[in-house]
Parts: sequence; C-alpha cells; structure tokens
Amino acid sequence: MSQNFFFYILLGTVTTIAVTLVALPFGMLVGLSLAILRVYGGKFVSGLVGVYSTVLRGVPPIVLLFLLYFIIAGAINISAFWAGSIALGVISSGYQLEIFRGAIQSVSGGQMMAARAIGMSRLRAIRYIVLPQALRLAIPGWSNEASIVLKDSSLVYALGVTEILRRAQQLSASTQQPFLAFGSAALIYFVLVFTTNRLLDLVERRTRLPSHP
Repeated sequence: MSQNFFFYILLGTVTTIAVTLVALPFGMLVGLSLAILRVYGGKFVSGLVGVYSTVLRGVPPIVLLFLLYFIIAGAINISAFWAGSIALGVISSGYQLEIFRGAIQSVSGGQMMAARAIGMSRLRAIRYIVLPQALRLAIPGWSNEASIVLKDSSLVYALGVTEILRRAQQLSASTQQPFLAFGSAALIYFVLVFTTNRLLDLVERRTRLPSHP
C-alpha cells in the first residue's frame, strides 16, 4: 500500500466526484424549484420555503447529514453512498435556493409585466423570460456552492463511504504517516476545486448578460 501511497488516495477521487455529481444537481433541482416558489408562490408558500431555507442553513452540515441519512436510509433501502449523496443534495438545496432567489429577483420586474401584457402566462414568462437570465446571473454564486459541495463530499466519510478522506485515514493508520496521507488528500481536493472554479469562470464569461458586465 505504501508503494502506491498517492495513487491509493487518488482512487477515492472517483467516489468524491460521483458524490458531487449526485448532490449538486439534486440540490440545484430542489433549490431552483423552491426559489421559484419563494418568489412567485405567494406569502404563505414563500414563508414555508423561507423556513426550509433557514433550518438547512442554520444547522451544521454534519448534523443534518446524519439526520437525513437515517431518515432516507430508513425510508428506502439504499447504500450509504446514495443516502449520503442525496442528503448532501438536500443540504445544498437550502443554499442554492437563496442563490437562485437572488438571481430571479435581479431580473427586472418590468419584463414579467411585459410578458403578461402580450398574453404569456406567468409560468411561460418564468420559463422563457425570467429563468434564462436568472440562471446566468446565478453562476458566480452557484460556482461557490459547487466548490462547497465538492469539499463537503468529504463528510460522507462519516457514513463509511470510501472516498478521498476515508482512504487518507486508512493510509494514515496503516503507515503512521498522517501528514503525508492528509497532505495528499488536501492536494487532491485543491486541484479538484481549482479546476471546477476555472471551468465555471469560463462558463460565466461566455454566458454573461450584456446588461450585467
């Protein structure tokens, strides 16, 4: 194991990326849907969504991860990987909700009024007028959340999922070289986050709205 020290930890990257690719889109789907309800759902619905967001953002992620893991795993018989990934997605949805809410509210209300004036339904106006602009405006904040979810994927280590941190801990225990083990893990996380940020920066520059330099 010690002869392939770095490579052994690097293998955990596959699981780390897989967790992120489940959690981030799941959080986006839930967060975006709730953001639309927060802005256009009326006072009562908006208030309920606000409570959801406040609770998820007010409780430490590791505590929520355990709570959601036991709820999800208890309701349906799925692996720790899937339960942990979905739980991280739910946690992320509370933050993505606020990112998308802010982006939606940044779109001029006059555009919604104009769309309704030419006969578009509210739903069609949201879909074809508001969301295309809001999604572009949300990229900077969403990029930050993507980095956070990627790093928070290490939390599934506590559920027994063998990702980067779990492999680093195993090597630290077997080789008695904790600095090298966790230093290698830190380097891998840094490269992943740095690459993700650069790619999303490129997407932001290519999709930036002319009216929002």
